[in-house]
Amino acid sequence: MASTGEWIQGARPRTLPAAVSPVLVGTGAALGAGAGSAPRALLAAVVALALQVGVNYANDYSDGVRGTDAVRVGPLRLTGSGLARPGAVKRAAFASFGVAAVAGFALVALSGAWWLLAVGAAAVVAAWTYTGGPRPYGYAGLGEVFVFVFFGLVATLGTTYTQAGRLTGPAWAGAVAIGCLACAILVVNNLRDVPTDADAGKRTLAVRIGAPATRWLYLALLVVPFVLAATTARSAPGALAALLALFLALRPAADVLTGATGRALIPVLGHTGTLQLVYALLLALGLSAGTTVEVVG
Repeated sequence: MASTGEWIQGARPRTLPAAVSPVLVGTGAALGAGAGSAPRALLAAVVALALQVGVNYANDYSDGVRGTDAVRVGPLRLTGSGLARPGAVKRAAFASFGVAAVAGFALVALSGAWWLLAVGAAAVVAAWTYTGGPRPYGYAGLGEVFVFVFFGLVATLGTTYTQAGRLTGPAWAGAVAIGCLACAILVVNNLRDVPTDADAGKRTLAVRIGAPATRWLYLALLVVPFVLAATTARSAPGALAALLALFLALRPAADVLTGATGRALIPVLGHTGTLQLVYALLLALGLSAGTTVEVVG
């Protein structure tokens, strides 16, 4: 039976910056638009974190029962390693989705944007069908598309909208930037797993385009957010603060472009997550700087 520490490892904490970052940027954009709400920001964070943990456990379960995790290079998997029963991991995934649903309902009730319930339901379905169900889209090379949409656009813009009641140009730019960095985390994860995924029939984008092209894709996903920060500065000068995170991109970019493989890419996941979180924090502070804010409940 898996220990508490192993369940925590199974939740893949290194991926959690991908959940917190869009909430930071979305809140910063809301503050920049003259509105802000700590309770709504907290609820958005709970939704995002619970969805991220849920998709991690769901991925663990689905890959484990399919045999994709029979040979692992990356972090611990509960199902594939036999440390936890598949049913227990599946229940953990749906418990996480339940937490996200409750927090999401509360957030929608506070904001009055009831149409967002449909968006939240779509997010849960996307989280499960990434590797679950009869035709998982993660096995068809579409994982990056859905990560960009849900952990970039939806999470960031949803956070802004539930606080400010509208979307702004900086919010859109921040959403695209965070979506790119979230995709970068997935890209380097899939780059690490190219050999084992190919053998297991998991046709991720990295498997489809090959390792060399995947390495250049990773670099592009790191560059775009900094270009967006610079261009957003025309309407929100504080966005330039995000450029201070550039030095954090140098090491992971160098590791990927110089041909790191297998276990050598595991630290790159952590570095990319740190980059995303610091970028998000700096951008959020920059977007909210010097604004008069109407605090809402």
